[in-house]
Amino acid sequence: MESLLDNKKLWDSALNEIELSLSKANFGTWFKNTHIVKNDDGIIYIGVPNAFVRDWLMTKYHKFILRALREIEQGVRSIEYIISRNDDKDEAFKNGRGHQPDKTGLIVNDLGLRDLYINKENNLNPKYTFETFTVGSFNDVAYAASQAIVKNPGTIHNPLFIYGGTGLGKTHLLQAIGNQLKKNYPNKTVYYITSENFIVELINNIQNNKGNSFKEKYRKYDLLIIDDVQFFSNKEHSQEELFHLFNHYYENNKQIIFSSDKPPKYIPSLEERLRSRFEGGTIIDISKPDYESRLAILNNKLKVNSVFLSPEIVEYIASVVQDSIRELEGALNSILCQGQAKKREITLQEVKGIIKNNIKPQKTLSIKDVLSVVANYYNIEEKILYEKTRRKEVVKPRQVIMYLLREDFNTSYPYIGQKLGGRDHTTVIHAYEKIKKDMKVNSLLNQEIEQIRSLLYVNN
Repeated sequence: MESLLDNKKLWDSALNEIELSLSKANFGTWFKNTHIVKNDDGIIYIGVPNAFVRDWLMTKYHKFILRALREIEQGVRSIEYIISRNDDKDEAFKNGRGHQPDKTGLIVNDLGLRDLYINKENNLNPKYTFETFTVGSFNDVAYAASQAIVKNPGTIHNPLFIYGGTGLGKTHLLQAIGNQLKKNYPNKTVYYITSENFIVELINNIQNNKGNSFKEKYRKYDLLIIDDVQFFSNKEHSQEELFHLFNHYYENNKQIIFSSDKPPKYIPSLEERLRSRFEGGTIIDISKPDYESRLAILNNKLKVNSVFLSPEIVEYIASVVQDSIRELEGALNSILCQGQAKKREITLQEVKGIIKNNIKPQKTLSIKDVLSVVANYYNIEEKILYEKTRRKEVVKPRQVIMYLLREDFNTSYPYIGQKLGGRDHTTVIHAYEKIKKDMKVNSLLNQEIEQIRSLLYVNN
């Protein structure tokens, strides 16, 4: 039986660490009235006062909180956030919560533990479904492929490889596939894992001489989903294990799905045999959502949480928060939380201030930033871009850089040429026009440019 005092000590110690790294306002807003409800074999359940605080902690501070807890207690495996006040922490585990009226008159959907529970057998979170996934022009192809898989797993789109920048809904879609497949075929087994956890588990099994049990475990599923495979870069033994695992699934007509922040050909230090396996299936990108899609995402979020905001405010949020779904939902959560705190509807002017103060400002990008991102994307050394070489693997990335500097930053042709090894401005003009022309007929090049933009604007 765990001690509530031990939980209190653990959380108080974690809060002391967290408070040192946050402003007084942020710490007071997001960590007030939080507590540890339960420690279940290394899974820490943190009670939060409402759905908005829960979503904000999950979106903005999850890794930060996990690191703070692990520094104090090494046995911490993961964190779950549940709606729970200090006086009803036990009830949070007995009953899921329905729709509860808030004092402001807003209706808040307190999802409770039931909706945040991650199934230990398959690592799937039941809140990630197709019903809660907003489809737009930026992700409709990936959605259609996912729907086809749950109808006929292992027959088409095998493997399915989805790539895109951070916060664009890849994990939601992958887990929705797993949840829907379990619903359609109750007897089929599904397993979801991040590449990081896959690698850690493999290393632990090797160290404990349990390599065979690892192989047996991962060969028994009908659907295997591996998230963020870019982290297999430079992990030779893990890549070898994944290669043999892939062959097992493919040869037995079992479905396998991957996600990454970039297409297979641009994952550095990836074995060619594994890269070719990825490329032998269906590769689909998810780009940044357009305005209409962002508006639909916000309205869907409001509907799910039974909360009202004026169309004027929703349209403003959709117009100014453009980089990712994660940031979009984070902005909405912050605004709704402020509305609860003020116990009234907030004005558009207040919304502008909240977004300005809470959403990470866009970093000012330098030419060096663009060169670094493009060089990393195409897996070449940055210094080679400055050299007088006509090697094909260097010319294209250099032309892409010239195109982006001109198209996105309106940098002058002579200045671009000067910064890229003292080239003549006519060379830059030629590169810009060539990439612009090729993009009209080359869909893969279009995808590459959008992916690079995502890495520039989302991660910076």
